Amino acid sequence: MPTLQFTVTHHDAETKARTGVLQTAHGLIETPVFMPVGTQGTVKGLTQDILEQLGVRILLANTYHLYLRPGEAVIREVGGLHRLMSWKGAILTDSGGYQVFSLRDLRKVTDEGVEFRSHLDGSRHLLSPERAVEIQSALRPDIMMVLDECTEYPVSHAISQRAMERTLTWAVRSKEAWEQLCINDKDPATGSLFGIGQGGVSPELRRECAQRLTEIGFPGYALGGLSLGEPRTLTYELVGATTECLPKDQPRYVMGVGLPEELPHYVAQGIDMMDCVLPTRNGRNGMLFTSHGRLHIRQARFARDTRPPDESCGCPTCRRYTRAYLRHLFVSGEMLGAILNSCHNLFFYLDTMRNIRQTIAAGNFSCFLKGFSDRVQGEVS
Repeated sequence: MPTLQFTVTHHDAETKARTGVLQTAHGLIETPVFMPVGTQGTVKGLTQDILEQLGVRILLANTYHLYLRPGEAVIREVGGLHRLMSWKGAILTDSGGYQVFSLRDLRKVTDEGVEFRSHLDGSRHLLSPERAVEIQSALRPDIMMVLDECTEYPVSHAISQRAMERTLTWAVRSKEAWEQLCINDKDPATGSLFGIGQGGVSPELRRECAQRLTEIGFPGYALGGLSLGEPRTLTYELVGATTECLPKDQPRYVMGVGLPEELPHYVAQGIDMMDCVLPTRNGRNGMLFTSHGRLHIRQARFARDTRPPDESCGCPTCRRYTRAYLRHLFVSGEMLGAILNSCHNLFFYLDTMRNIRQTIAAGNFSCFLKGFSDRVQGEVS
């Protein structure tokens, strides 16, 4: 059966932060790592060449969207998602559960799975734990996720507990389906399966779910249902409560986070992997993350500004282009503006993670943690 190898290399003395190396079939990944989101087999606006130049070693793809289009059969026939998108690095696929749960009026949750209507053509589908694993197996990722039930915020303790119990039941079924695939599938490329913990905003439920997931046994563990509107200090508390109950020698992944100033706080709670759409989404909307805060490139004050977006940044955008040019591209509706902004934002996220890894290894992560967040979360003056 396929396995990942994860080795912790450094520990921070004052927090739970750590560095490590995650070995996959498509290369080594230094952790903590930020994973760009390639929803439909593409990180919007950026070619695979650009991603490689920026240092991306692993990205996330969305099972729900790829299942509906182009379809699992097509992806299987062309040799998997790596071959379809011509990507040499590692790929993690989510189960599609979050996208299905976000449909609200188009889905119905039962113990069997989630019945939903496609947002494309209204066709009916059933996403069960077994089906989610089967679809992901056709995509041939390095890491695949179990189906979980994600609750909204705010939500009652009773609803959170019910969703947690269903998530744990589905985790068992997902693992059994994955093991059967490994036995029956002649191609040994079936990705490793991570468990996902739920529990709403209850630290007690989060701990219980983590402990019971560990008893089921997975090579890695994710935290789902966070950053959905709860206060960020509560998010950090929930993450910390969960990581305390997870194995110390396996990777931990918090799903769908976050803003740049939040990244080191998740790392401080013992997180190794993160993903978020914000770098490219905000880039397309004209917001650039910089070492001195947010820069809204559409503002008229940048029309004659010949400085780079971030004078401390070494990304391709900042090395060559000015704020004046980026503003011109944005107000003109030129697609190059979205590409250059996205390139810068993703580099900023990846560079932040590089700095985090370096400061943990050097023993001064706590100093980085104290100064970084305050510096980057304001507005560029």
